[in-house]
Amino acid sequence: AVNYLKEEESKHCIKVLRQQVGDEIQIVDGAGHFYRAEITDSNPKKCLFQVHEVKNEAKPPFHRHLAIAPTKNMDRMEWLVEKAVELGVDEISFFQCKHSERKIIKIDRLEKKAIGAMKQSIKSYLPKINPLSSFNDILEKSTAFNKCIAFVDFENPLHLKQTLINKEDTIILIGPEGDFSDSEVKTAIHKGFKMVSLGSSRLRTETAGVTAVHLMNLAAE
Repeated sequence: AVNYLKEEESKHCIKVLRQQVGDEIQIVDGAGHFYRAEITDSNPKKCLFQVHEVKNEAKPPFHRHLAIAPTKNMDRMEWLVEKAVELGVDEISFFQCKHSERKIIKIDRLEKKAIGAMKQSIKSYLPKINPLSSFNDILEKSTAFNKCIAFVDFENPLHLKQTLINKEDTIILIGPEGDFSDSEVKTAIHKGFKMVSLGSSRLRTETAGVTAVHLMNLAAE
């Protein structure tokens, strides 16, 4: 089979990076593999290459799933996706709840941000990015062992990091800047979610998301 880059990647490789025939390039497939390859045809629309070596990246010890209510400013969600991928995450979901500020998101833009961050941070796994769904749908479909809902409750003694010591599949729910409603928290708890704290500071939605991903990665080490 002939190996080649898609047109967008070919253009970037040949026109922007100015790679030529015989140059060595590093390729990731988003499924856990790194490829050391050599360009055999520097066509900016269809760059051909030959693979010389394949390396596999080990998967983390548990599935890291961030589910978050998107902010009104979509730039903040693009920033979140970028930083979450750089830190390490396996799945990102977006949901609507009572205090949600946004009802539409463009998955294609978020996926491009994720791909760029994966390449920039030299990772080989591309996280799954799910389209916008309902809060209840997220609750119903989650099969993770660790189910957590982050709620701004400064009297809650249970910190997220205390729930992740067993290195089991984890989902963390982050609400909008108006936070979850009391009924949503009760419903989540009924579905097996633990109400957790992210610390003593009141965090913006995207900051809370990054904090949650960071804590999951600390637990995975």
